[in-house]
Amino acid sequence: MNIYDISQKAGVSIATVSRVLNGSEKVSEKTRKKVLAVMEENSYTPNAFARSLGLNSMHTVGILCSDSSDVYQAQAIYYLERELRKNSYASMLCCTGYELLEKQSYLNLLLSRNVDAVLLIGSHFIENSPEENRYILEAASKIPVFILNGELKGDNIYSILCDDYMALKDMTDLVFARGSESPIYLYRTLNYSGQKKIQGFLDSCAEHGLDISQKNAFSAPGDLHKACSILEQLDADGISFDCVLAADDELATGAVKYALKKHLRVPEDFQVTGYNNSVLAACSTPEITTIDNRVEYMCVTAVSQMMQVFQKEIPPSRTMFSGNIVKKQTTK
Repeated sequence: MNIYDISQKAGVSIATVSRVLNGSEKVSEKTRKKVLAVMEENSYTPNAFARSLGLNSMHTVGILCSDSSDVYQAQAIYYLERELRKNSYASMLCCTGYELLEKQSYLNLLLSRNVDAVLLIGSHFIENSPEENRYILEAASKIPVFILNGELKGDNIYSILCDDYMALKDMTDLVFARGSESPIYLYRTLNYSGQKKIQGFLDSCAEHGLDISQKNAFSAPGDLHKACSILEQLDADGISFDCVLAADDELATGAVKYALKKHLRVPEDFQVTGYNNSVLAACSTPEITTIDNRVEYMCVTAVSQMMQVFQKEIPPSRTMFSGNIVKKQTTK
């Protein structure tokens, strides 16, 4: 069945059926009931894209993530979709990977599907080059763009993020206060969030008299087993460390595995901290001290601000939450 069939069966014009679908008040209650009855009898479901042409809204929001298997991003997807459903919006999810061309392609795909707004999960979408961020600015000239835990300045762009710099600095201060003398930092990438974290670590080290010209931050791409192998190699290379601060809980889990393999007592001999307050921190034995970067609050805020924009209100272009240290069993 289509709108033409419904109009014939109900004995009304196509324009009248369209008005009923769009909730127009220019239709009598008697006619409305007759058209709705025909729709129900024939199990008619209106085409969402066709309706959007009249309503100027798909009631759909595009979500871009780089990797839905990542624990942090998976959490964000869950909370964003939950909040969108509460506000009667559907979502369209695209997993882009980390290549710029793929990010651009998927964002253009969402624009072609007439989404009402787009949400970018994570600072992986923010490049160091202004030219490489142009595709986001161009999208924002058409629809609102919301960035979760990343920041890009521009009209119609709203950034909701955690203060990663201060969170990592506070965590590094904590392990120094608990007796660490030679902490190191493991990270995956130096994107927007990654740069803030490593700067917090280095500033704390400098304040505690550690020579930051020496190598004390190390790239650790890969899973927890790879992180464990990297730490074993550092030890074999003669690099001394009594604490690992990790950019996420998976890397921290790898550090715990390393300590167990080396028969180090955690936290007496060796401290470990993570980031994201994910299920990985709770599942580890011992449980990992970590940073709660408030992902649920960020998602709730992002959707709330989106609804404000849809109502022609103007929320702040930048909203920052403080991260909280969740102290568990891997720090003294």
